[in-house]
Amino acid sequence: MITLFWLIVGVVASMLFVHLARLRGEQEIQILATGLIAAALIYVGFGFGSGSVSWIGIEVGGLVFYGMCAWLGIKYHPMWVAVGWGLHPVWDVGLHLAGMGSEFVPYWYAILCLSFDLYVAGYIAFRSLKKKATVAHYS
Repeated sequence: MITLFWLIVGVVASMLFVHLARLRGEQEIQILATGLIAAALIYVGFGFGSGSVSWIGIEVGGLVFYGMCAWLGIKYHPMWVAVGWGLHPVWDVGLHLAGMGSEFVPYWYAILCLSFDLYVAGYIAFRSLKKKATVAHYS
């Protein structure tokens, strides 16, 4: 039951985040990309909390990867940001829920992030595909 609660909190939080990004119009993808970087930075903070240099390195590696997805999404195509958000649950679950990162990342946070990340990824992918279909329809 507690897992369902945190999954719902993640969806509600992601809906709010997406709504706020949409209000910014043309800056929407920059905000969604910045959110991806922020999500990775939070795990770097947890890494520092672990007291392990190895974990800090792993988390910084994630930051570099997700930062690259964000940069590619802003520079080339928003689908890169969707890919980053879509892959982030692997980070949440693989390392921080089921893996050794569960020692220093709260269970509820990894669960919340799982639904948050998937909702944002789905939103960006849907918008990108819808926009592409609309452009193709009028070409």
